Amino acid sequence: MAASKVLVVTGGGRGIGAATARLAAADGYAVCVNYLRDEAAAGSVVETILASKGRAIAVQGDVASEPDVMRLFETVDLNFGRVTALVNNAGIVERQARVEAMSAERLGRTFAVNVIGAFLCAREAVKRMSTRRGGAGGAIVNVSSGAARTGSPGMYVDYAASKGALDTMTIGLAREVAAEGIRVNGVRAGFTYTEIHASGGVPDRVERMKDQVPMKRGAQPEEIARAILWLISDAASYSTGAILDVTGGS
Repeated sequence: MAASKVLVVTGGGRGIGAATARLAAADGYAVCVNYLRDEAAAGSVVETILASKGRAIAVQGDVASEPDVMRLFETVDLNFGRVTALVNNAGIVERQARVEAMSAERLGRTFAVNVIGAFLCAREAVKRMSTRRGGAGGAIVNVSSGAARTGSPGMYVDYAASKGALDTMTIGLAREVAAEGIRVNGVRAGFTYTEIHASGGVPDRVERMKDQVPMKRGAQPEEIARAILWLISDAASYSTGAILDVTGGS
């Protein structure tokens, strides 16, 4: 049976994505939890939603792979109907390094997931949401980072640059589809307690950096997720092309 509110969350098995999926399900969305490798984590999110009488499925797929993205959205079509909201949350960060030490392979991976993946998912969502194509409209939120403004020198300039590209895509796409019933916004997350920092080789990075934050603490994933949920909701009906900093004042 088609659902009236259908959300796809990429990278939804952990961290901000998982928190977004749980909150959205509580708000009445049928949720697709996309994941790359950790089937158990995504399955746990789905089980939590189902236990609360919500609707959810987990779908494996690499957002950097065009066939995987197309299969992801086709699976949602079959299970829930047309997507009405997309959260482009999937992202990767490599180990800390200076630009002079970055290989083309590393740069390719980072931009393939963080930028091309977001474009591919947005493309498929627009095809289904656009009133010009018979859709009922919808909302897209791109999960960016405060690094897009700071540049992350000496650590992750490539990651920061990919998030800067995502911010620009947010603004451009918002203007492109505004007359088709689709709103596109971004959330720049600050230092958040998620597992992505371990991927960069610094699992305790939030603790190390929190004193640089005016609020003197890192964020919990749910704090970022609540901002995302507001932007996909009707409460933000006149917001598009906006990028909301949820960074504790940084």
